[in-house]
Amino acid sequence: QVQLVESGGGLVQPGESLRLSCAASGISFDRYAMAWYRQAPGKQRELVASITSDGTTNYADFVKGRFTISRDNAKNTVYLQMNSLKPEDTAVYYCSGNRNVLGRLLNYWGQGTQVTVSS
Repeated sequence: QVQLVESGGGLVQPGESLRLSCAASGISFDRYAMAWYRQAPGKQRELVASITSDGTTNYADFVKGRFTISRDNAKNTVYLQMNSLKPEDTAVYYCSGNRNVLGRLLNYWGQGTQVTVSS
């Protein structure tokens, strides 16, 4: 059974930091590209950051220089370090893993963790 379990969300003030974690089980984690998405109330889900199986990273423009995605294959975990948080970063953050196997896309999602940035 595949599980992606996010943790680390919470309520913080503007300018503060949070680190989200996503622990994966039931997959060959080191072969998956991993990503963080977010969805704010009334808005579509959007890509925040991604990291390939070989560690190449990509960021949405609105988080460049503030957020860092990383992975620890030994722990089957992907992280999102979020610094200088802004109220507009408030959203549910989701972890996603995907892998293309012989033309078939395998894609899994976590249940999400709430991040609220407010004074």
